[in-house]
Amino acid sequence: MPLALLPQIIVEPLVRAALIEDLGRAGDITTDAIAPADLAIAGAFVSRQAGVIAGLDLARLAFTLMDPKIAFEIERPDGAAVGAGETVARVSGSAQGILGAERVALNFLSRLSGVASATAALVASVAGTKARIVCTRKTTPTFRAIEKYAVRAGGGANHRFGLDDAVLIKDNHVAVAGGIVPAIRRAKAHVGHLVKIEVEVDTLAQLDEALAEGVDAVLLDNMDLDDLRRAVDRIAGRAISEASGRVTPQSAPAIAATGVDLISVGWLTHSAPILDVGLDLAC
Repeated sequence: MPLALLPQIIVEPLVRAALIEDLGRAGDITTDAIAPADLAIAGAFVSRQAGVIAGLDLARLAFTLMDPKIAFEIERPDGAAVGAGETVARVSGSAQGILGAERVALNFLSRLSGVASATAALVASVAGTKARIVCTRKTTPTFRAIEKYAVRAGGGANHRFGLDDAVLIKDNHVAVAGGIVPAIRRAKAHVGHLVKIEVEVDTLAQLDEALAEGVDAVLLDNMDLDDLRRAVDRIAGRAISEASGRVTPQSAPAIAATGVDLISVGWLTHSAPILDVGLDLAC
């Protein structure tokens, strides 16, 4: 299925806020001093390393918010794998507009491409298994929609977008409720029939309690491989199984081999390194 771009109404406020932050109180005083108002330039966005591209629509928007006449042509779309030295997009138009938006465009493009690239590496590491790589709510404040989009661009899938789209009973909820069973029963009594309920468990005994209450999914948190295998056997298709905790491209294949349905990874959106992308001008 083709990657669906985010609606502009979602991304435009983020890009606009980033430009306002960068332009400050007086605009780009360096470019205003050096580049004549009527000077036109052109340049290419080039990936300095191999990876997966994401965020081109935000980069484009950074330029067109500065000057609607700036042209932005995509050569390698979001979700595409690129090699080092490959051109992913070209920009042309007002020098003042392009230089004023350059850093904001590159910040979004490098950040989101980094998330997509890290996701793609994990997805590749579990190829041949049924496990899917999913992200979490450990996102940069206000960037959740675009960071989760970048995960999709890298071939991953999204977990919850917020506290309101599914129930996830974690250890602190269990502590407040006085146990897994009362937590599940309170959740079932509170939410509507379309809302799924997932429970985080640390032990096989907790898993048995959750399964007996008929939950939709179980989060197997920081279990070793032997316990993960036992957990998958006990679940036996009665709920979605999700593994989490210290997942890397090196550890993911063994986790996937236990038979879990999902592997959730928080660092994809809070610690993935950027993909180095630069703007090379043809002057």
